[in-house]
Amino acid sequence: MMRRYAGLEFEQVVRQYADTVLGVCIMRLSNRLDAEDCFQNTFLKLVEKSPSFSDREHLKAWLIRVAINECRNYIRDNRRTVPIEAVSETPSFDTDDARDVSWALMRLDEKYREVLYLYYVERYKVAEIGAILGMKPNTVKTTLSRGRDRLRKIYGGDEG
Repeated sequence: MMRRYAGLEFEQVVRQYADTVLGVCIMRLSNRLDAEDCFQNTFLKLVEKSPSFSDREHLKAWLIRVAINECRNYIRDNRRTVPIEAVSETPSFDTDDARDVSWALMRLDEKYREVLYLYYVERYKVAEIGAILGMKPNTVKTTLSRGRDRLRKIYGGDEG
């Protein structure tokens, strides 16, 4: 019998949460190839650990937490390497890319990227983000506020 996770088979879990997990990894690592490695490791952990989940929100939160930890471990284990993006000139973006939110998020410090991504893209509430990231709700609110301020600066201060 196949193992089920919150009522879903493994393939269904991957299909349903692939974008979320990959998005978290890309926001954390700023490099798609490294993010794909952590994405794969996240779903391997699901199979290896085979935890029980109370519902699909619990499953999703668990996957996000594991993805963040995988990225953190990847950064720790590879901190001596310098990504090629850091060596080359900053790429120029055309007008459409400059308006893309993910482009702007990638220019923020990691702590702001993560919270803003979970809030705006994944639609988590402040308390839920705090639980996932191990932060107090007031810290999440402050990080959201400061992250929004930094996004405004990236976009040239336009608020419209």
